[in-house]
Amino acid sequence: MTDKIRIKDIALRAGVSVGTVDRVLHNRPNVSKPAKEKVELALKEMNYQPNVYASALAYNKSYTFYIIMPEHDSEAYWEEIEEGTLKAMETMRDFNIDVKILYYERFNDNSFITVSQSCIDSNPDGVVIVPSTLEITRQFTDIMHERQIPFVMLDSYMPDLKPLSFYGQDSFVSGYFAARMLMLIASNEKEIVLMKRIMNGNVTSKQQANREVGFRHYMHDHFPEVNIIDLDMPIDGSRKKYDHILEEFFNSHPHIHHCITLSSKAHIVGEFLLRTNRRDIQIMGYDVVAKNAECLRQGSISFLIAQHAYQQGFCCIDTLFKAIVLKKVVNPVNYMPIELLSKENIDFYRRTQL
Repeated sequence: MTDKIRIKDIALRAGVSVGTVDRVLHNRPNVSKPAKEKVELALKEMNYQPNVYASALAYNKSYTFYIIMPEHDSEAYWEEIEEGTLKAMETMRDFNIDVKILYYERFNDNSFITVSQSCIDSNPDGVVIVPSTLEITRQFTDIMHERQIPFVMLDSYMPDLKPLSFYGQDSFVSGYFAARMLMLIASNEKEIVLMKRIMNGNVTSKQQANREVGFRHYMHDHFPEVNIIDLDMPIDGSRKKYDHILEEFFNSHPHIHHCITLSSKAHIVGEFLLRTNRRDIQIMGYDVVAKNAECLRQGSISFLIAQHAYQQGFCCIDTLFKAIVLKKVVNPVNYMPIELLSKENIDFYRRTQL
């Protein structure tokens, strides 16, 4: 019934002209306050819902959304993000949506600054940002606010920057959950290993740092007697270097049976364990990249936590579309589901499910 309501029906109900109704519906000027109130009352009484999709199609404007993300290899978590954004563009092609991807070198502030400036110079309609450090990202987002360009944050949430929306896991809860799942199989251990990807003495992302807070919070509350040994792995290490570090570590800690990493690189340890035939040690990690999935199937990885990266990419573009094209109100914070995968259910995981 709502779809059959015509402008002239609304005008008749409100006792105003068709032109007045049209101006109110499209938020145009030159409408008196009494006339506007009459139209709004009529709309409410008639339960009128505008067809925003039809209006957007009729307007026939084109939109360009940018996504700024780290450079990555072909098996990375970020590849799924890309696939999701491009699928969203394909789904919305009737609305003339174009998505362009810009890459910055991770852990390189100058690279992020250069890429973000290129994005600004292109005058985008909306932007998806995988942030760098808070202060470097703020330099970019301050300009976005000044120019009234909406932006969505992905992966790491920085509420101080006031994004339109955020997509990613609740990092603290995710780390807490990871600890709980690990201790289902490691509850009798006296020591466990936390493998960290390190650059200049620090973990390589805010998200991983927050996961570690959640992880240690659970361990402190429920297994305070278990010693957590940090195993630092340099971000720029070769396989030979990693193998040397791992060989030395496990030889000097023969009683260790369980490892965890809060990054997507569990396969660094998983592949080492398979090559050296160490069947009494397992690692737990994040993300369904191909190398992780294979280690999970072969038993060197015990569990993986999936982040639904494809869905994150799709939803970021969809949120910009809804907010900018359809003028809809969107949710400011969108936490992704935390899904636990083992070798028994890895083949049923659907990366592209929405």
